[in-house]
Amino acid sequence: METCIIKSPLGFTKITGDKDGVASVTVLNSEEKITDIIPIELEDCVIQINEYFEGKRTQFNLNLNPKGTDFQKKIWHLLEQIPYGKTLSYLGLSKQLGDVKAIR
Repeated sequence: METCIIKSPLGFTKITGDKDGVASVTVLNSEEKITDIIPIELEDCVIQINEYFEGKRTQFNLNLNPKGTDFQKKIWHLLEQIPYGKTLSYLGLSKQLGDVKAIR
């Protein structure tokens, strides 16, 4: 698994992934050393994140390979469907999932 640290408007951001896709993007609570050389597997992600914060991108086009439970993966898939500039409440998300108790 490859890792890099970049500086974003949200703070220091850690990106992990490999040839199969991006596994995680995490905003850190502390300062970290910024990665000098971005691994090739993460270059596209770094470029697209930077474009997003520059106002040049409203949609990401990345291979994703998150690690999580089947339930988490269902939620993440639903989150991917929310259009740019729109919001969705936890209740709305749980209704889309078909289980209003999933809000908890």
